[in-house]
Amino acid sequence: MMLDFMGRLRTALTGSPDTPLVLLGNFEVEEEWARDEPGLPRVAFTAGSAVVHRMDAFTLLLAGKNDHVVLKAAPDPDHLGHLEELGLDLPRVHTVSGGEPGRTVTRDALADPALQEALRALGPDARIVPHGTSVREEELSGLTGLPLGTPPAALCKAVNSKVYSRAVAEATGLRQTPGWSCENLTELDSAFEEARFLLRVGRRVVVKDAFGVSGKGISVLDDERRLDTLRRMIDRRAARSGDDRVVLVVEEWVDKTADLNYQFTLGRDGSVHFDFVKEAITEGGVHKGHRFPAPLTTLQLDAVRHAVEVIGQRLAADGYFGVVGVDAMTDPQGGLYPLVEINARHNMSTYQVRLQEQFLGPGSHALARHYPVRLRTPLGFGRLRSLLGELLFTGSGSGLLVSNFATVNAAATEDGTPYEGRLHGLLIGDSPRSLERTDEAITARLAALGQEDGA
Repeated sequence: MMLDFMGRLRTALTGSPDTPLVLLGNFEVEEEWARDEPGLPRVAFTAGSAVVHRMDAFTLLLAGKNDHVVLKAAPDPDHLGHLEELGLDLPRVHTVSGGEPGRTVTRDALADPALQEALRALGPDARIVPHGTSVREEELSGLTGLPLGTPPAALCKAVNSKVYSRAVAEATGLRQTPGWSCENLTELDSAFEEARFLLRVGRRVVVKDAFGVSGKGISVLDDERRLDTLRRMIDRRAARSGDDRVVLVVEEWVDKTADLNYQFTLGRDGSVHFDFVKEAITEGGVHKGHRFPAPLTTLQLDAVRHAVEVIGQRLAADGYFGVVGVDAMTDPQGGLYPLVEINARHNMSTYQVRLQEQFLGPGSHALARHYPVRLRTPLGFGRLRSLLGELLFTGSGSGLLVSNFATVNAAATEDGTPYEGRLHGLLIGDSPRSLERTDEAITARLAALGQEDGA
């Protein structure tokens, strides 16, 4: 029997395509993984923004009618109604009580005994499946008695490290950018000497925090002075802590044509299923969306598929299973860097798969992106629907399918102070040009909305 993505994922995680899941959208789980890890000197990881944490509502797009999602706040009922109009089976929604905007939905759940009791009542057959697994999700599993449908937190953290990604590329012979992994000051000394040589011949280097995400924990250097400044900062931290550990990678900054993201699903039995490859849209290292299908040559696509197989074999040998997202790049000569880093968690594109399966046919093109929305007063989905009019996707043809509405009003204030939210959606059309036209029209209408609202 051919299974859809969620059927494959349930089987990979639990052994059965019918296991009920409890989905947690604990976005930026990297903040938990990075705690007490000596990466780049900077302000310590914080809980992140209210908008980022309301990305938890993306879980509505993965869960089916027999599943459950835990959200920081109740969804807009008009948006839920719209998703049902599109034919999506929606899960049972559990909302936390007394949630705080600046913390993950998992931390909210850990502070809510009533929610824990409600989850406990689901019985042991259900499995908790978070965006990514840290010790916080393991703690919630223990409090509710619901097993995790993922590998242990320690393994997920290890696999997600950029140090691990470089080791996998080296072990499997996959092409990667010249660079060095550093786990102590001695290794950093050696890497910085190599970096110094590159800088002297006019190249640039990048120093990456092993657990950085979305543009955080990355420093691009183009002269020795900045290299020396960074090293002094690291030395001062080591002197204060008495700890010579670091978790950094140092790499040559190479030319690229496009960023890619591909995903595969790895079963507990080591089986590998290639899900998709998309062109990632980034700005300053920050993820902005995806364009698909990705414009790859046959040779590039073959290289991606080869990478899926060899990475999958290595991860399975190390005991990992579940969703695997991999960042990659193409170069100006048409070559491929098939393994820039491994993400041992769901990816933004993971939440688009169900929509792809249901609404994208042969010849369809799609662009997943988010729009900034500047407001003074909360915006209801009903008003947005009227504003978008014919630009809103209704189940066929073209338009914007709103994939997350919770992020629009996440930063709203009671005193009418202007705030900026994000409208996440999937643009669907019959050509790249049709996507561009719809994108431009939506951008203009949202800008006008902000002016009407006085923001």
